[in-house]
Amino acid sequence: MGSKNKLKRFKENASFENVIQPGRDEVLQGFPLKGKWHSHFDNDNPIVLELGCGKGEYTVALAQNNPDKNFIGIDIKGARFWRGAKTAMEKNFTNVAFLRTQIELIDFCFDPQEISEIWITFPDPQIKYKRTKHRLVTKPFLKKYQSLLKPDGVVHLKTDSEFLHGYLLGLLHEGRHEVLFAHHDIYNSSSPPVEATSIQTFYEKQYLEGNKAITYVKFRTRY
Repeated sequence: MGSKNKLKRFKENASFENVIQPGRDEVLQGFPLKGKWHSHFDNDNPIVLELGCGKGEYTVALAQNNPDKNFIGIDIKGARFWRGAKTAMEKNFTNVAFLRTQIELIDFCFDPQEISEIWITFPDPQIKYKRTKHRLVTKPFLKKYQSLLKPDGVVHLKTDSEFLHGYLLGLLHEGRHEVLFAHHDIYNSSSPPVEATSIQTFYEKQYLEGNKAITYVKFRTRY
């Protein structure tokens, strides 16, 4: 993407009501929406996060399919989620927002038990050992998620990485977390959850066309 396109998208993001772009200091020193996200959406509906939302297409599709919930896509790269934010504005989806921040800081952006669900869709598996801490399903991340989620809250991981799928299942079984559903090839499962197969991103469709298996895990953390 050229620098001119990025600048154009950054400028448009700044004008979108559904995009929140706090500075790092603002997040760390007292983010004003922490614990008050229902005031942003002007309702008390459940709040769902998509972490590493990329272009935002999954966040927008989830919001379209579930008008009784609020969805927040989180990514540090605003030029990417510009597309999702723009689509949500064009379609007048009032239950969508995008937050530009580092995922490591989400516990500074939300209060404990403020979130009902978390989606992690096709994240970088960070296969190299030295990148382990950046995997979005490490023990420290799982502890963050449990803190933010309501007692019955759930996490979804959908990925084309067999490595990340297996790594997460190992952590979940080791920690005696509650695995609600797991399959290494969700589209060839005998009874796949609709929530896991009803939405396909651009890249997911390409993976499927190339006969690449898509894995899925739905779970609750128990610390």
